[in-house]
Amino acid sequence: MTIADLHRTFTLDSVSDGALVPVLSAMAAAGDLDGQRGFEEAMVHVIETCGDSPADGWHAFYVNSLAELRAGTVDFARIHRQALSLLSGSSVLEVGSCFGLFALQCVQDGHVVDACDICPGAVERLADESLRLGLPLTPRIGDARALPYPDRSVDTVTLIHLLEHLEPGDVATAITEAVRVARRRVVIAVPFEDEPSEHFGHLVSLSEEDLLTWAAPWVRCGVRATVFTDCGGWLVLDVAPCSDSGQIKPRLLAT
Repeated sequence: MTIADLHRTFTLDSVSDGALVPVLSAMAAAGDLDGQRGFEEAMVHVIETCGDSPADGWHAFYVNSLAELRAGTVDFARIHRQALSLLSGSSVLEVGSCFGLFALQCVQDGHVVDACDICPGAVERLADESLRLGLPLTPRIGDARALPYPDRSVDTVTLIHLLEHLEPGDVATAITEAVRVARRRVVIAVPFEDEPSEHFGHLVSLSEEDLLTWAAPWVRCGVRATVFTDCGGWLVLDVAPCSDSGQIKPRLLAT
């Protein structure tokens, strides 16, 4: 399949994250796209040309993607549902928000939401769409390694499929920043892959052992840490003495 084929395939009714990503992943595996840059450029091109204007394309993408995630008809819906079940408190910060589809679902569920991403274009797009969708949140340009938020300013900080994008030496810094900002809980999710997905911008393959290694220094500090697997791996850090919501599953690490 070529980019021209994609242009003819997707319309305002059909364009969505769940529909586009498998097709583009197959093209990347076949060598038809040039790494992460080619993947991202193809995705943006399809979205912005599937309607009469780029704005219409992006709006359709957001509407359709949120609908399929809520309906549970795409693979990533399970990850978002798990993350939503683990939120503690009324305010959420999604770090590495990208399109902000998780952040927007948090707004739909009644949370006060901040979202940050290192890409200015993604932040601007999320700001525009959150207003158009009537789902107000506060997006901001921010680096996971130096979050632009005060200490203990948000109940739950999430890093959902973010840490695999960082160099190994930066992971501890990103987790430390999330713990600094969180009042109650930090929720981390990562994919388990045999090889890093280059077209997604993944730099490392991760396993449960990596999660246990990341948790260990926090456990020694008295933080309650939980590691479990479900469509990849999860690490939940309860940074407050009591965290009164969310469904924590084994395995619990002893302090």
